Amino acid sequence: MEIKNNKRTIRAWAMFDWANSAYNLVITSTIFPAYYVAITANDKNGDRVTFFGKSFINTALSNYALAAAYLIMVFLLPILSSIADYRGNKKIFMQFFTWLGSMSCCGLFFFGADNLEFGIICFALAAIGYSGGFVFYNSYLPEIATLDMQDKVSAKGFTYGYIGSVILQVICLVFVLSPKTFGLSNGKAAQLSFLLVGIWWIAFAYIPFVVLPKGSPNAQTHHQHIIKGGFIELRKVWTKVKTMPLLKRFLPAFFFYSMGVQTIMLVAASFGAKVLKMETSGLIEIILIIQLVAIGGATLMSRLSAVYGNVKVLLMVVIIWVGACIAAYFITTVPQFYMLAIVVGLIMGGIQSLSRSTYSKYLPQNIPDTASFFSFYDVTEKLAIVGGMFSFAFIEELTGSMRNSALALCGFFIVGMILLLSLLSAEKNIKKNTEFSAV
Repeated sequence: MEIKNNKRTIRAWAMFDWANSAYNLVITSTIFPAYYVAITANDKNGDRVTFFGKSFINTALSNYALAAAYLIMVFLLPILSSIADYRGNKKIFMQFFTWLGSMSCCGLFFFGADNLEFGIICFALAAIGYSGGFVFYNSYLPEIATLDMQDKVSAKGFTYGYIGSVILQVICLVFVLSPKTFGLSNGKAAQLSFLLVGIWWIAFAYIPFVVLPKGSPNAQTHHQHIIKGGFIELRKVWTKVKTMPLLKRFLPAFFFYSMGVQTIMLVAASFGAKVLKMETSGLIEIILIIQLVAIGGATLMSRLSAVYGNVKVLLMVVIIWVGACIAAYFITTVPQFYMLAIVVGLIMGGIQSLSRSTYSKYLPQNIPDTASFFSFYDVTEKLAIVGGMFSFAFIEELTGSMRNSALALCGFFIVGMILLLSLLSAEKNIKKNTEFSAV
């Protein structure tokens, strides 16, 4: 069976996004942040909590936990990607991380105010499962789609993710808004949502597990120890990247604007719960708006890129992100937060989908070691998350305000914008030289 551009294979690949995006929506974006803020705030200690004997601001602790989880993945992914390329078994790693993430979500069913350490550990392990599975999922893109189809296929994956996560979010919303109907307390309704995420995640992930190819062994290119070889492979990828004039400019730009994008996605609900004192139901509505608008955003950006080019569209989106950060600093009312959510949703889906397909387009086509190249991409993104989340948490601890943290993210977007301008200039020069050579 032809793998590239095969509709069944592409649908199955996109279903992985459908499966794990429920984690991203319910655990990192809505119900968990609201539940966590609620159970860790009290009259005695305010918003401070004790984690293994050390005191933290509650939201700073959860942000540090996410930063630590992604930092672990920065060190693990090169090793695992090297093994996956060597043995051609990247699907096995997708399965392992999916099970880790889904079981950790199920573990959050038992998380309460009296076992903070257990809950934070499960929260971090779920993040490791999510990010670990995604690198191998991403590496399938050039394997299942030709160059001209990669923008469309990438957008399809994100669209499936948004739709699937919204469906589960609505189911969870029923329990959260009316817990007494089901004989639940408010806390139990939230905990049940965590359990449902774990079950949803592993159940739907089995569709791509059955359909996707396991990967092709590439042992002939690996002459060193597999564990050590992962970092050697990353260095080789970086050496190759430095010879690619467009890719070597895109990756630094991607790193800096991802510091802002990923952090905003992960802290939006905590910001609403803590700064604007929003109820869980209101936070769910906000995130649902973001998800629904993001479906259209991913499709819109894909179509705009076909007309104006990927880099110009990315540049436009990053400029809008700068405005969103400034707006977050000044908003004081819930309606203003709703308006900001619509803007964020539109640009969130577009920038994620377009970033992945832009990277894929800049790669040499038909390369055997896609896992190593996408490991490099994911390590870049994970480092961006670590830097963004740590900065956000540190500034909140330093100043006592999440508003200052949000405003500080502008700096990352501005640097990304400058680097994208450099990339755009390089694209024009290459195009001009190519046309001149043809003449």
